[in-house]
Amino acid sequence: TRCIETVIFRESYLTSESSEKINNSQMALRGISVSMQRQLFKQLLKTAQSGSVASVHTLDKIGNREIVGHGWNGTACYADRTDYPMPAIRFREVNNEIKALREKEKQDWKKLSHEEIKALYRASFCQTFAEIQAPTGEWKQHLGMGLIFTSLAIWIAILMNLFVYDELPVTFDEEHQKAQLRRMIDLEVNPVTGLTSKWDHENKKWK
Repeated sequence: TRCIETVIFRESYLTSESSEKINNSQMALRGISVSMQRQLFKQLLKTAQSGSVASVHTLDKIGNREIVGHGWNGTACYADRTDYPMPAIRFREVNNEIKALREKEKQDWKKLSHEEIKALYRASFCQTFAEIQAPTGEWKQHLGMGLIFTSLAIWIAILMNLFVYDELPVTFDEEHQKAQLRRMIDLEVNPVTGLTSKWDHENKKWK
């Protein structure tokens, strides 16, 4: 299972790289309202300090969710993944209840109730590993859709045969097929290794 506070912050980050991020982001902030600029600039400062390379264009979409790391692709987004279990941001936005739990969390964990521990986990993560790996039954939907399209194809083929295609030529009936076979034998078609090589011309039967 994942621990609530297992996100590892990078110990240090080059000052020059952090300054370059801030300068580039200031150019992107032109044309945005002043209040939005302030909010994004605060997020950017926090991002540069934590070593995350979250794009400025995604910061206005995460609300006041806390950025806690680099994430699986360097953007400020949340995704439950077993191969990379540490998202870049927390699942829930910060509210008064979560703030109180965060302060209580800094003290002795034995004082936290079972429900408070669950609330702290759900504030950071949407699902547990068991919930992520649990079967979803999605295969039933795919199977059902496959059967529906298969039945539609069968009905289309039936309707095409009934109302679109012409009737088969008379040469397809059994009598005409036998007559055609008899003529091929009389003409000795492929007498060495082919059809008539298997016909006994003296006894008038197949070898």
